[in-house]
Amino acid sequence: MIQRFDRSDRRILTFPAVHPCEGISPGILLESLINLSGRICSFRSKYIPSQRKNAREVIRQIGILLMFFEEIREHVPSLSSSFVLCFSELHLTFQKIEFLLEDCTREGARLWILMKSHFITTQFRVLVRAMATALDVLPLKSIDLSREVKELVELVATQSQKAKVEIGIEDEEELKRVIVISNQFENRFEPERCVIKKVLDFLDIRSWNDCQKEIKFLEEEIRLELNDGNVRELPLLSSLVGLLCYSRGVLYEDYDYGNSDQSDDGRHSLETLTCLNPEDFRCPISLELMTDPVTVSTGQTYDRISIQKWLGSGHLICPKTGEKLTSTELVPNSALLKLIQQFCADNGISLAKSRKKNRDVSRTIVPGSAAAAEAIRFLAHFLACRLCFGTVDQKNKAAYEIRLLAKSNIFNRSCMIEAGTVPPLLGLLNSKNPSMQENAMSALLKLSKHSSGTKEIMENWGLKLILRVLRNGLKMEARQTAAATLFYLTSVHEYRKLIGETPDAIPALVELIKDGSTCGKKNAVVAIFGLLLSHRNHQRVIAAGTIPALVNLLAISEKVELTTDALAVLATLADSVNGSSKILESSALPTVLGQLHSTTSRAGKEYCLSILHSLCLNCGADVISVLAKDQSLMPALYSLVTEGTSLAGKKARSLIKILHKFGETSSSGSIRQVLPGQFVHVR
Repeated sequence: MIQRFDRSDRRILTFPAVHPCEGISPGILLESLINLSGRICSFRSKYIPSQRKNAREVIRQIGILLMFFEEIREHVPSLSSSFVLCFSELHLTFQKIEFLLEDCTREGARLWILMKSHFITTQFRVLVRAMATALDVLPLKSIDLSREVKELVELVATQSQKAKVEIGIEDEEELKRVIVISNQFENRFEPERCVIKKVLDFLDIRSWNDCQKEIKFLEEEIRLELNDGNVRELPLLSSLVGLLCYSRGVLYEDYDYGNSDQSDDGRHSLETLTCLNPEDFRCPISLELMTDPVTVSTGQTYDRISIQKWLGSGHLICPKTGEKLTSTELVPNSALLKLIQQFCADNGISLAKSRKKNRDVSRTIVPGSAAAAEAIRFLAHFLACRLCFGTVDQKNKAAYEIRLLAKSNIFNRSCMIEAGTVPPLLGLLNSKNPSMQENAMSALLKLSKHSSGTKEIMENWGLKLILRVLRNGLKMEARQTAAATLFYLTSVHEYRKLIGETPDAIPALVELIKDGSTCGKKNAVVAIFGLLLSHRNHQRVIAAGTIPALVNLLAISEKVELTTDALAVLATLADSVNGSSKILESSALPTVLGQLHSTTSRAGKEYCLSILHSLCLNCGADVISVLAKDQSLMPALYSLVTEGTSLAGKKARSLIKILHKFGETSSSGSIRQVLPGQFVHVR
């Protein structure tokens, strides 16, 4: 039996060949060799950017051996054990050759394959010698074959033994050229564009899309290297990413907006925009949930991996306050860690996944290499100039480049902000071109995740422009991205207050809750949640008609994440007497009870409990009498007592006590009168 390796899991330039089993049938082994040789020969028709000579020679030799394998099919019964042993070794070698050819022809990996030319040449040399060794001991005389076939096999054996497997002259030249370009970037010298273009043309990387494929491949390799704990290749990989990002932004005017990754905005932002992530639990650097909070000498708290990256890059000031650090000692914030762990347990959030995400984002605080850093800085200034002085198409492309570059890279965000891209991006929000407006808004969303970005946006009168897009954006995607941007602006206390005081801000978010897409509704809900972190905004949120909009949303939406966030906002508003009153006036009680029984989210159930508890405390008998009639409520409350969080258990026990007391007073005929003017719409 011959096992096949799952190719979907194979890392590039790894060769996990499987040796044929002992006692394998000669017929099965021969058929497998024929199929394997046929697949290798099919690489003749594929484009091979580098290693052309070595690859073609190996394919030619295996093509000759394929004729030999096919001719001896009729002699299978007479094949000796020596033949089976030689064929097994050839099978193992051919598997590795197939892996190597797959890598040499892999789309998106052309620059990486060029940079690994010496390693790949060595692999070709080793495999050709292994093939020669197996052929050298092949007992050809023991089998009746035509003279011509025997001579061809002997010829392949001789050629394999003597072959000079070397790196191609052109490959060597282009490899050296890439090294020179990287050294120029590292020394803060912008390379000549025609030189970069020559390298890319040699590899047939001739378009924006080709560059994007190469970048995606290299970024995935970086991720895999980090997961493996291997940092040896990271500087080279990072330098190549920097070079290709520069090339994508500077060399190619046309870009395929439709086929590139657009999941970074509205849809992707759902991963981040959630009411289940309080402001104080997010690292000021990465803006992600802290998994190992530590405090520095200024009293500010950061996630350990983020602040270590910051300090390791030579910064000796506090990122948030700008004060000089008197010490680089990091003191674990155990109290905050316990709160975060409790919060994650309460809301079903995986701390392990958050830790992995933080590691992926935090590694981008500093660039992977000096060459990558300077390439991005050169690109940032180029894009800033394009935004100011380019044609309409050039401005649109520049905005889209920033959108991609700042998607999940903190260093890139800082470079774009320092280059002055925020003011011209804000200017593009007035564009009548839907694509340009969306790209500019999406780019600003990415930059708003950086503390300097929020400051630049607010100091350049960006709030007014973002609110205009929120209300009247040319595409729904632009509107929902504007809502997401407002959420990040609310991370700063004074901006949260300013946004709340702006007359059109909260009503515009409420309108998006009513008529937006699922993503738009969610982003608007979470932006409102961010505003509620300032108590002064509570009355403004209520006055804007948020509660009826959220109640209607609960009635029509089947999206668990969306309804959970809506319940989170209602739970916050229900804390006040006025909020509870408005919730009751909106006939929300049956809806909240329905959500308590139907939602699959534990957090959602606990928000429902919080709303009901607040309504009982703030509205009295009108609510309690309705709850007392719901026979399915008590089992749900007891379930939360035993399975909920400590806070949920406390509220559930309190509500059970209220209902029991009401039942006792009802049976004794001493029910208290509801106060005049108290709530009437209870059914």
